[in-house]
Amino acid sequence: MEIWRKNLYSIWIAQFFAMVGMSMVIPFLPFYIRELGVTDSKQVEHWSGLIFVAPFISSFIFTPIWGSLGDKFGKKPMVIRAIFGLALSQLLIFFSQDVLQLFLFRVIQGAVSGFIAASLALVSSSAPKNKSGYAIGVLQTSISAGTIIGPFLGGLLADIFSNYRDIFLITTGFCFLSGILVLINVKEPEKEINGKIFNVFQNLRFSFKSPRIRIALISIAVAQMAITLPQPIFALFIESFIKGSRYISSLTGAVVGVLGIAMVISSPYWGKRNDAKGFKNNLLFVMLGAAAALMLHLAVVNVYLLFPLRAFLGFCIGGIIPVFYSYIAKNIPSARKSGMMGIASSSTIFGNLLGPVLCTVFTLYFNIDIIFLISGILILINAIFVWLILPETKIESAKEAEFIMNE
Repeated sequence: MEIWRKNLYSIWIAQFFAMVGMSMVIPFLPFYIRELGVTDSKQVEHWSGLIFVAPFISSFIFTPIWGSLGDKFGKKPMVIRAIFGLALSQLLIFFSQDVLQLFLFRVIQGAVSGFIAASLALVSSSAPKNKSGYAIGVLQTSISAGTIIGPFLGGLLADIFSNYRDIFLITTGFCFLSGILVLINVKEPEKEINGKIFNVFQNLRFSFKSPRIRIALISIAVAQMAITLPQPIFALFIESFIKGSRYISSLTGAVVGVLGIAMVISSPYWGKRNDAKGFKNNLLFVMLGAAAALMLHLAVVNVYLLFPLRAFLGFCIGGIIPVFYSYIAKNIPSARKSGMMGIASSSTIFGNLLGPVLCTVFTLYFNIDIIFLISGILILINAIFVWLILPETKIESAKEAEFIMNE
């Protein structure tokens, strides 16, 4: 088997189990907060919000730093550091004695991890340039698949063990075994001969000066913000169709799962298509499709119509963020891969932070269904922005080529 494929499949397995472990615990954080002694419902809501966003804040700051160190010390060491750091943080959370410790350990989780960015850098550096879109698309499916299976498995394990603390210990085991797999089975990509090492500030300067990278980073943040905007109220949106049903949780999980399954199927397809056909036309199609699907939520009259609609939305979303990552990978030299993937990951994290915050603000002024309209409009604007401004991947001038390699 080719080395890049072996790396891809090994990282896929490791990232899948890491995402299963992480998504197992997210739905039960409020209940774990209660186990730690917070009983007032308003305080539980308050701490749930803080503890949910804690790792995003620290990872937004530290991910570009880890990425820059990956270019200096190697991409495989950063993947190993990230996955074992994730295991350690989950073990610390298992030993939490109060909600303040839980908050602190979640901050540590975000600071020491950055596994997705490190994996993207390693896989995109290993793969041939004409296969990088496909490789990133395949890797993206591990995230989608893991987040589909994780909540179901977490609920099952919580019922078996009768408490939530033990789930963090199981997550620690998942991450530890994933780290062993990477340690044994993944080979460090070859470095460029006489490749220059760039620090995080040089990578940030490069991001702002390169039109391709700057536009892609802005689009990633806006797209991820639009995608996550309706998430906090999605269960309430479903409840509006089936009030009083005892199966509301199952239906919500099924509808969410349909979107994830569609993303798993579509991401490799879009990756291959982008390698063969280029980016702009595909991005325009998937972004216009996602915008239309989100806006059509306003026309839904029963919950069962959501299944085909969410499947189409997932099909389109599977061709948005991974495509931008692939676009960035094709427009940077190998010496910048880890650093730039770290910055791209921070743009995604920034969108993940903004979406739920804006949702909270908008729900004060608008009905739930209008949130989907706003989300669709944001993606539509982003699609127009990309179509008018984003260049294709080909470096068009000697001057720009020299800037990309040496800046």
